[in-house]
This record gives sequence, C-alpha cells and structure tokens, in this order.
Amino acid sequence: MKKQLIWIPVLLLTGFLLGGVTYHILTKSTAPSYIPFTPRVPSSVAETSRGFSDIVRAVSPTVVNISSIKTLKRQPTPFDEFFDFLYPFPDGRSKKWKEQSLGSGVIASPDGYIITNYHVVEQSDDIKVILFDKRSFRAKIIGSDPKTDLAVIRIGAKDLPIVPWGDSDRLQVGEFVLAIGNPFALSHTVTMGIVSAVGRVDVGIADYENFIQTDAAINPGNSGGPLVNIKGELIGINTAIFSKTGGYQGIGFAVPSNMVRVVMDQLLKKGKVVRGWIGVTIQELTPELAQKFGLKLSEGALVSDVAQGSPAHGAGIMRGDIILEFDGKKVADVGVFRNMVAQSRIGDQVGIKLLRRDKMLATVVNIVELPADGSDMTTGVISSKQESNENALAGMAATDITRAIMKQLGVENDEKGVVVVKIEPDSPAEEAGLKKGDIVQEVDRQKITNLNEFNKAAAKVGPSDTVLLFVNRGGKKFYVALSPE
Repeated sequence: MKKQLIWIPVLLLTGFLLGGVTYHILTKSTAPSYIPFTPRVPSSVAETSRGFSDIVRAVSPTVVNISSIKTLKRQPTPFDEFFDFLYPFPDGRSKKWKEQSLGSGVIASPDGYIITNYHVVEQSDDIKVILFDKRSFRAKIIGSDPKTDLAVIRIGAKDLPIVPWGDSDRLQVGEFVLAIGNPFALSHTVTMGIVSAVGRVDVGIADYENFIQTDAAINPGNSGGPLVNIKGELIGINTAIFSKTGGYQGIGFAVPSNMVRVVMDQLLKKGKVVRGWIGVTIQELTPELAQKFGLKLSEGALVSDVAQGSPAHGAGIMRGDIILEFDGKKVADVGVFRNMVAQSRIGDQVGIKLLRRDKMLATVVNIVELPADGSDMTTGVISSKQESNENALAGMAATDITRAIMKQLGVENDEKGVVVVKIEPDSPAEEAGLKKGDIVQEVDRQKITNLNEFNKAAAKVGPSDTVLLFVNRGGKKFYVALSPE
C-alpha cells in the first residue's frame, strides 16, 4: 500500500514536467518573430538623397553669416531738456541706441565680394561676417540698391569658394530648390522646397520686383542667403517672406539671379545702378479697362501719360496706347514692362508694338537713363466693382476748375477738365477709387474742358453702360472704368 502511495507524487511531478514542456513548445511555435528588417531602398532614391547632400556640401562654404550694428536716434521732444534736468544720469532713456541685425550672404568672388540684402546692412556702423570655417572679418559696403533690396559688401580675404551662377530665366515652376542661411542665428541651416511661382510683381517689398516664390522654409535671418537649384547653381537671393506671425508660412520670395547679376555688375563698375527710362506712365489693364479698349485679354501696359520731350514722346507714343511688345518680347503686365525698360542698356534703340484704337502700330524708342528724381512711372491698379443700379456716374458731383482750385490742388494753370467735389458712399465712383480733388479730363475718350461738356457726356451714358474716365490726381494720370451693377 505504501509503495502505491509513493507513485502518486512521482506521476504528478511527471505530469507537471510534461505539461511545462508542451506549453513551451506550443508558445514558441506561435510567438511572433522579431527578426531585424532592413528596408530595400531603391537605388534612385539613395542617389537622390546623396545628390542633395552633395549640393549642400558644395554650396555651404559659400554662405556667410552677417551681423550688422546700426545706431538709431530718437526724435527729440520739447520735454527733453526738462527730463534731462530731472534725470541727469543714464537710465535707459538715451536719445541714441544700437540695434543688431542678423542675416546671410553668399560669396560671389574669390577676393571677398559678397551679395546680401540691402535691409540686412542698411545704415550699418559695423558689419561682421563669419565664414563657414568660423573665420571672422569686418566688412564694408561697396554699393547698394534699395530699389531691388540688394547690396554688395567686401571682406579682406582671398581664395574664397564661390557659388556658380544659374540662369533664373530658365527656372520652371515645380523645380526643386534649396535655401541656405542663418535663420534665428542657426548657422548654415538648409531647407528644401519647390519653385511655387516665378515673375511675382507688385508684392510691395521693393520698387523693382520679379520675385521667385518658393515654399522652401525661409525665416528671419535667411535674408541675403542663396536659393540654389539641383545643380548647385545660384538662382536667387532669399529676400522676404509672407507671414502673419513673423515666421515661416510656406511663402518666401527671392530676387532672381539674373537681376542680381545685373545689379551687382553695375554696383562694382559704376557704384550705382543705372536704369533705362522712356518717359511713360503706365497702369494695369483691368478686365473693365480691357473691355473699354476693345481687348479680349487683360494683357499689356496701358499708357496713361507721356512726359513732354521724353523718348516716348519723340517716338510718337500717345496716351491711351496699349504696349503689347517691347524689344520683341511680349508684355504680359505692368511689372514685366517696368523691368524690361529698367534693364535696357542706355543708348539702345528698342522696337515697340502697340495698339491704338484697334490699330496695331510699331515704333522705335531710345533708352535714356532714369532721371534722379524720376519715379517708376506706374500708377496703381484701380478696381471697378460696382454696387449700384443707376448710371455709372451716379453719386459723383463735379465742378469747373478755377484758379483757386488749381492753386489748392497744385496743378498747372493750363489743366482742363472738371474737379470731383463729392462722392457718395457705395457709389460706382467710390468703388472705383475716385477721390475728391481728382480732375476728370476725358469721358469715354472725349476731352472734357468744363462742367457743361462733362454733363453732356454724362447724359449719354446708359444705365448699363461702363464709362471710361481719364483722371489727373496730383499730377498722376490714369484711366479708370466705372461700371453699374
């Protein structure tokens, strides 16, 4: 009996052992396998990645960090002497203070010439440049051009690496680009994106604009740094961003390399930028203006005034002409035309094709230097959305020009037309941008010399007619179209 009882624990132990072995075998066969996995990267992707790294490795040594210090002055007030008497010791109320500006630049020649933005070094007392290899130099401004927000500075160094120039005119929307700079003082930061648009004008950043737009991240401190293509060529100088927060929001602007090169060459050779001028004031063709001038498309530049004795006057260009081609190139809009004229060589004779009252004409104009006090000769775009069921001239009151009015407005004594004295709210005139003091000199291409002629012309306007006015506002002359609802 006792021997039988001994076998009981032996059998139980054996059962536990067999159960444990069985559980181990079963769990091992069903357990997930954690075998290390190495992704198979296509060779094309690996080569592309190495290609971008090669671009950065080649371009980064040409990018510099620029810090400039400028002295700012507070405008004096009548109470300054009183407070100076009360507080004779420095207390943070100094009339002068120093401000530091951070930016970037790109080396353009082995002997130390560097391109950057004008706003990076503007009015600087001291400019410090730090190279990729951490060497530091003092720099001086060789030349600057506020109209394009570009500047050239120089440091005392030799045998510096330079970035090759690219042809920005051949740049296509969608191409990959890299922006390199020093955003937020983070030296040699690289961001990648594409070309979002080319030929951006009227952005409001500079007087002469032809920006490359990119979604490559550009932040404060990137100004003056290079925008390069996949060949490692310089195709732009990063200049500005569109932002409501002050930081990156996906829209950055760069001055195209071809414009940069022209500006740099002139600054080095002449110490200033010489721009072409023909003596016309131009404005954009809105759809309403294009309709009144018999055009199907809003393309070209509308001539709203011609300076007496200017090359354009000598070439027979007249007010109301629409310039469609300049030097064999299509004029898409006002910004394109302004840049074409500005970049023309002084002394050249350039062919122009224009439309005048449904007739195509051709003429040749001489390019002269933009006068020192010359403006860009461009008027703004005037909208003509209307919300009125009446005649397009409804809600506008005018009167004859008197000598007293001429003196008050500061216009020439021989100016003819009528003066706008009242504009009703929400009227077609207000929506079109007309203002009190504007002088209306034409109604639908007919000259107006007095109030009687204006009233006769207004009486001919039907309730659904669009009216074309020619306006003189303080010497700026332009066309505007008024339309009823």
